[in-house]
Amino acid sequence: MSESKCPFHGATTQSNLGTQNKDWWPNHLNLDILRQHDTKSNPVQGVDYRKNVKSLDIDAVKKDIVDVMHESKDWWPADYGHYGPFFIRLTWHAAGTYRTGDGRGGAATGAQRFAPLNSWPDNGNLDKARRLLWPVKEKYGNNLSWADLLVLAGNVAIEDMGGPNHGTALGREDIWHTEKDVYWGSEDEWLGDNRYGKTRQDLDNPLAAVQMGLIYVNPQGPNANPDPSLSAQDIRETFGRMAMNDEETVALTAGGHTFGKAHGAASEDHKGENPESAEIHEQGFGWTSDYKSGKGVDAITSGIEGPWTPNPIKWDMDYLRLLFKYDWELKKSPAGAWQWHPKNCEEADMVPQVDGSDQKVLPMMTTADMALKADPAYRKVCENFIENPEEFGETFARAWFKLLHRDMGPKSNYIAGDFKNVDYIWQDPVHAGKKLSSNDEYNVRKAIKECGLSHQQMVETAWASASTFRGSDNRGGANGARIRLEPQRSWSINKPLELSKVLTTYESIASSTGASVADVIVLGGAVGIELASGVAVAVSTGRGDATQADTDVDSFNLLKPRACGFRNYSEKEFAVAPEEIMLDKAQLLGLTPKEMTVLAGGMRAMGISSSGDGVWTGGTLDNSWFKTLLSMDVKWETTSYNTYTGRNRTTGENVRTASRTDLVFGSNSELRAIIEVYAQNDNNDKFVQDFISAWNKVMDADRFDLR
Repeated sequence: MSESKCPFHGATTQSNLGTQNKDWWPNHLNLDILRQHDTKSNPVQGVDYRKNVKSLDIDAVKKDIVDVMHESKDWWPADYGHYGPFFIRLTWHAAGTYRTGDGRGGAATGAQRFAPLNSWPDNGNLDKARRLLWPVKEKYGNNLSWADLLVLAGNVAIEDMGGPNHGTALGREDIWHTEKDVYWGSEDEWLGDNRYGKTRQDLDNPLAAVQMGLIYVNPQGPNANPDPSLSAQDIRETFGRMAMNDEETVALTAGGHTFGKAHGAASEDHKGENPESAEIHEQGFGWTSDYKSGKGVDAITSGIEGPWTPNPIKWDMDYLRLLFKYDWELKKSPAGAWQWHPKNCEEADMVPQVDGSDQKVLPMMTTADMALKADPAYRKVCENFIENPEEFGETFARAWFKLLHRDMGPKSNYIAGDFKNVDYIWQDPVHAGKKLSSNDEYNVRKAIKECGLSHQQMVETAWASASTFRGSDNRGGANGARIRLEPQRSWSINKPLELSKVLTTYESIASSTGASVADVIVLGGAVGIELASGVAVAVSTGRGDATQADTDVDSFNLLKPRACGFRNYSEKEFAVAPEEIMLDKAQLLGLTPKEMTVLAGGMRAMGISSSGDGVWTGGTLDNSWFKTLLSMDVKWETTSYNTYTGRNRTTGENVRTASRTDLVFGSNSELRAIIEVYAQNDNNDKFVQDFISAWNKVMDADRFDLR
């Protein structure tokens, strides 16, 4: 009898799932990233977490976490009788995946509960830390997300061990399945590093970690090469891509390694499978070890073995003191990993064994630790911290707060918590705006209509301002009107000379009406759509304006679009197709396939195209662009990689040009199905209304105050 198989792909334990669409058509544009986190996956749909978390008694939660930290469990004993260092690592690794290139990663979603993060080599045994915290999550339920708990636990640990802390902002909402849209690298093996160009510093964008499955750098050195100077290069590159400068990098490393120890009691061959690969009876537990007890003094995680300081559950200056007090020699751990030990270590600097026995062990440093001493710039920072312990503590607290909260965006997303009310430039501060009265809004709209700008200028300026938003880390957007500031006003995609004229006009209108420039820009887009469609477009006002002093130019340059399919713009030919770049942008904007389609089609219909391709209609907002694309009157031919010519099938005459981001809507079967709906004679009005709805979604994407 043949073996029965589940008819649904993926719903089987058998390795042969049958041939799937992606096997037959590997270059097919996959729209799945626009369907992430839909309501069907959410078991708490309808729960208002932003409301619930405000009712949370944070002091009670913190007390419960402290109680957990001091109650060692037989199934996973606490090192030195305190889970604090373990929880700090949990928090650090939840937040440390953030990278500035695309704003993805970070702690804001609780993604560490799912693959691949829950099974990365660098996250070894953190599954136990989450299980230890389950009673706290169980108790507070819908009032405390996993995302917030994973961050709060590390902060409570720092406080309980006497460390400096700026507190925790709460308000992170959980996701409920793997984020398949996050690019973690192209390697097909753990710790692979096929992510570099000609040099080690030519790391593939938007990646930050130096090897597959690592949060930051390999602690043994680049590819386990124990060279501190080379390690320093990796550290500077990867921490820089997580928005940390040299001072912040040293503070985080020295402060984090003040606590706890590394685990490498025996060869890593003794470790079992990671959580996602573990057998069903393991119940999500991973890395089960067959070495002795497999826990406590017998635990194997990174392969490096030993504590950094004499008192691993207390905040002090011992990490930096020991690093510079001793000369260090290269050794191998029991697991065979490279690490460093002090020469002629004094008895007072020896460390008690984790199980509370009388045994003393040597402190250790990783190659990444030694890099702080070897690199001249890092060394200078370390020496300053040694001389100024209070400055070290404050710098650590600020950098740690930044690490944990960078991906939450502006402070308006801080719903509750015990955080210090301090403003940081990395929060992209915006001065408070005011909601316009109906009369004031009328006057602004009237002034825009009479200002002499074309509807294309109005629409494109509003889009250029608002479409900088990325939901990955809640940065960018129309609020603040940063399109009038550097670096955005000089981006080539924004047509700086033309933009300058538009902004001069808008700033004059803002000055005369009392509106913010940000509101004038968005109202201008609405007026432009009204002129192109004859349909009223509602606008939510109340945006404020940012200043140049509020704006980190280097940081905002990371938001610069190198291509924008919605405007038919591309600086050059990229390794990925333009339509894939458009798909990535649509996902960062939080768009569905339908919303991406109506926005692209509507922009083209109104005449928005930086390249001039794809402009085939009269400039009005209607479904004519879709109708033209579906017409069989032309046959398309390739002119260049991203340029196509449409010839009349009868006469052979050249009648129009297009880009890949035009033609993809006709060639991709799923997108074609959508445009066929909107091209129907009875759906023009639906198209206009759906365009306006999607447009306003983008305009309001950064209006966290409206949520």
